[in-house]
Amino acid sequence: MSAWVLLRGLARESAHWSRFPEALQSRLPPGAAIVALDLPGTGVERLRRSPDTVPDIAAQCRRSLQARGVAGPIHLIGLSLGGMVAAAWARQWPAEVRGLVLVNSSAAPISPVHHRLRPSAWPALLRIAATRDARRAERAVLRLTSTGGASDTELLERWTDVRLERPVSPSNAFRQLCAAVRYQLPARSPDMPALVVCSQGDRLVNPECSRRLAHDWSCRAVQHPWAGHDLALDDPGWLAEQVAAWHRTAATSS
Repeated sequence: MSAWVLLRGLARESAHWSRFPEALQSRLPPGAAIVALDLPGTGVERLRRSPDTVPDIAAQCRRSLQARGVAGPIHLIGLSLGGMVAAAWARQWPAEVRGLVLVNSSAAPISPVHHRLRPSAWPALLRIAATRDARRAERAVLRLTSTGGASDTELLERWTDVRLERPVSPSNAFRQLCAAVRYQLPARSPDMPALVVCSQGDRLVNPECSRRLAHDWSCRAVQHPWAGHDLALDDPGWLAEQVAAWHRTAATSS
């Protein structure tokens, strides 16, 4: 049975998937393994120096997966920067990747920079980077990336604890940002089933980035009508169902 590898975005870790792994597990065939990996510089890998290129981040994630004893074939699900890492992984080692899901991701040259990071999001990002108050920073993150998470007191406290217990260094966050800005997706899709998912309510990345990607790759695309950038948080059941339905279709047609 294929493992499903989850990859989060810029300066976030596996704990930020919240309830999505359980939602996905309940919708996949019995025996499917869900593995949430931390990018270098985050989570359990927070003391590791993050590379400043997406392919190098993908290579380190692949080594981390191998260290867990997980081999191919695998499915990759990446959110935002995690989607770029998933695409780079699939491009470098296509024989071990069975399918690819990119959620609210973007890359040059398919999309312009003002779509990849909305200009309206810059002030909030600068405030998040400047504050040393963990709770204030997490509230700002939730306001920017979620449609309702900032009003969830329990969630805010949980993510504040994560930031305090496993902080991401400013230098690692900067290197991840540099990697994301520079990364260019391949013009052609990898030779495997792919699904592109976006959120209409994304205040960080214009959903047009996902639509253009799906068009260029000639792959299936679905859009959530109201969720924010962190679709896995805002509506984990919907995202899990879309992934499971796509997987059933891909398995039937293969």
